[in-house]
Amino acid sequence: MTIRLPGPAGALRTYEPRTEPLAPTPGTPFASRTVFSAAHVVADPFADTTPDSPAAVDWDATLAFRRHLWSHGLGVAEAMDTAQRGMGLDWAGAAELIRRSAAEAHSVGGRIACGVGTDQITGGTLAEIRAAYEEQLAVVEEAGAQAILMASRALAAAARGAEDYLEIYGHLLRQAAEPVILHWLGPMFDPALEGYWGSPDLDAATDTFLEVIAAHPDKVDGIKVSLLDARREIDLRRRLPQGVRCYTGDDFNYPELIAGDEKGFSHALLGIFDPLGPLAAEAVRVLDTGDTAGFRALLDPTVDLSRHLFQTPTRFYKTGVVFLAWLAGHQSHFTMVGGLQSARSLPHFARAYELADGLGLFPDPKLAEERMKNLLSLYGVNQ
Repeated sequence: MTIRLPGPAGALRTYEPRTEPLAPTPGTPFASRTVFSAAHVVADPFADTTPDSPAAVDWDATLAFRRHLWSHGLGVAEAMDTAQRGMGLDWAGAAELIRRSAAEAHSVGGRIACGVGTDQITGGTLAEIRAAYEEQLAVVEEAGAQAILMASRALAAAARGAEDYLEIYGHLLRQAAEPVILHWLGPMFDPALEGYWGSPDLDAATDTFLEVIAAHPDKVDGIKVSLLDARREIDLRRRLPQGVRCYTGDDFNYPELIAGDEKGFSHALLGIFDPLGPLAAEAVRVLDTGDTAGFRALLDPTVDLSRHLFQTPTRFYKTGVVFLAWLAGHQSHFTMVGGLQSARSLPHFARAYELADGLGLFPDPKLAEERMKNLLSLYGVNQ
């Protein structure tokens, strides 16, 4: 069987899908690395919504996808950027997602960490921003989940310099019940976060970030770095206090960063591990045996797909993630909260399908082919 796919210039070409998927088996959590997948949400396609209305979530399908990730030993990073926080999912929806997902994690023994931000407000004073963080931190802690202190658009707009970040984060870390993960999300993922930590100069911002951690090392489990700069991440992780982990959020360079070097390695908290979950889990289990070459042999070929999904504008990578979940049979439709299924082009989808199929990511290649053909037909491509 073959399928006609449009290339970047629009010309159709013939592609022959693979017939056999990879078959990674579910397993227990890993020994050598702590690995989270930032998970997407599944929209309710039958809800009568408008672009400005609250998100309508298919809770059954959303929680089923999290059970899929847990079954392979992955942790779930909940209500993060991948779940469309600030891009279709508001705080009310995120709070419900946190509560439901945390309860599900407890019922199956899955690991979960949840995003704490300030997206219930669009701006305000430092006191109002601190209160917004506190409200969300309370929801996460009451749900029994680990907290991930996310970057705040409101704080980026209100802060006058590094001292404001030191004050806000210091206050939150002092009151956190358990060690948290600090998240540094770069402006390539969210342009509103330009100049976070008090400076557009990344060296100065890094110094402030490290100052926050050094003042409260007992309250920082780790840091999640999403700057798409492998060298900067390596330099940063070498400067961390003993016992503070680095969780890579670099969806361009994750294999080398997780593999590490003679001076250390990164754990992982990645959006690309949503579509790569079973394959990524198999690779980390190989790494658990000390076989770094085998780990790289499994994971290196996935980078082309990740770089494709995360191409600029990077913040729209969620569209590709949900598209692949639909092709893989994890949801029955290709609909997203906020209508973001329209954020990428048909040639982009075609290349994502081809790369994912080549990796064997689809449990049922025939289903993926049929769904891809259905999408193509909506665009007027006849097979």
